[in-house]
Amino acid sequence: MAFQLPELPYAFDALEPHIDARTMEIHYGKHHAGYTKKLNAAIEGSDLENMKIEDILASVSQHPTGVRNNGGGFFNHSLFWSIMSPDGGGEPSSRMNIHKAIERDFGGFEAFKDQFAKAAATRFGSGWAWLCVDSDDKLFICSTANQDNPLMDVVDVEGTPILGLDVWEHAYYLNYQNRRPDYINAFFNVVNWDAVTKLYNDANPGASDL
Repeated sequence: MAFQLPELPYAFDALEPHIDARTMEIHYGKHHAGYTKKLNAAIEGSDLENMKIEDILASVSQHPTGVRNNGGGFFNHSLFWSIMSPDGGGEPSSRMNIHKAIERDFGGFEAFKDQFAKAAATRFGSGWAWLCVDSDDKLFICSTANQDNPLMDVVDVEGTPILGLDVWEHAYYLNYQNRRPDYINAFFNVVNWDAVTKLYNDANPGASDL
């Protein structure tokens, strides 16, 4: 198969009480696995089998809807698991480039957190909230519907996502029911800022100059 379900980097219960084990088990084992399987089916026998997922998404307007939906689902969840950790939470260290960039582009961590939380809370229906790097190496926050993401050439604002929050109900409903703001607040207790910093540095070659 062209794409493999990435291994979860921690146990299902590792993020409790912020994200419960049963939600993790279903979210990863059913939803993410389903997107992976359907993406492989959608690209089977085509040139897309030999492309990176980022390159597929960059030209997703040229591909069938199944590639857009399932390719987005595959990429989004792969990133989502990677930027959380049972040892995460709090603010990034002042020594981290991501901390310096947040200070530069949002005026401080609390201002960033408020803006990100608002983007997640006000996304109508299902979708994602994102922290991204734009073509000028500046941070920005946005949200996308369904399984779209800022890598795609079909979204309003394009960029490289380095932090994403899933606000589909399947991501939180077992534990939080309709209390999406509580889930958003809980998310900040498990953000892996080391991982986010690495993604930021990879997306921004000039980050070492901050």
